[in-house]
Amino acid sequence: MEPTRAILRHETIDDDEFLVHEWRVTQLARLGIPRPLAEAAADHVDWHQVAKLVRRGCPPQLALRIVR
Repeated sequence: MEPTRAILRHETIDDDEFLVHEWRVTQLARLGIPRPLAEAAADHVDWHQVAKLVRRGCPPQLALRIVR
């Protein structure tokens, strides 16, 4: 494999990881989590679990603490 191709492949993976991270941050923010907190938690929690708790009436920040 050419070195240039390998670099491009790694850049694509990094871009994909960044996009997934940003998507998770957006989902958490939509649930009412402040963006800085969502940024810190995005890669460490399952936002679906946070969403379930919020839908049941749990305050967003408390839901995040529970899921962590």
